[in-house]
Amino acid sequence: MRRLFRPYEGFQPFLMEILLLQDIPGIGKKNDLLIVGDGYALNCLLPHRKALVATPTVRRRYAEEIKRRAEEKQKEIALKSSAVGKIMGKEVAFSRKATKTGKLYAALTEKNLSAAIREQLSADVPESAITIVEPIKAVGDFEVKVKLGEHEQSLKVVVKAEA
Repeated sequence: MRRLFRPYEGFQPFLMEILLLQDIPGIGKKNDLLIVGDGYALNCLLPHRKALVATPTVRRRYAEEIKRRAEEKQKEIALKSSAVGKIMGKEVAFSRKATKTGKLYAALTEKNLSAAIREQLSADVPESAITIVEPIKAVGDFEVKVKLGEHEQSLKVVVKAEA
């Protein structure tokens, strides 16, 4: 019988601090200092020249860009928290064509909700931040989740039939 590898109790995975040289969706943006697994860094990021190991020399060379990116991150966090504040406890209203039974001819999508939030609440919320629990295909009141950064807020959507 083969014995499986079981790491000892204090086992820490091998991690590496890197500086991104380009935007990578789901990972980070250019000039971000990140800590990633060494396998990911050694097999994907470094050979494809998407990142550099964050040595003291690299930190000195890119100090200005790193500082600028850190300030951008702070601004992004502030914008997200202000958008969450604008959405909190509010509702978005729609008036759509519907059948006599109350079904909509076209379902509401994240794109429609994002545009309505921008127009009605003057808050910039990307489509990717909106989660519709069940498709909105009828007249009535619905709840959707809006997640901006670490903040998650529910938003009420009111759909009425056009006269």
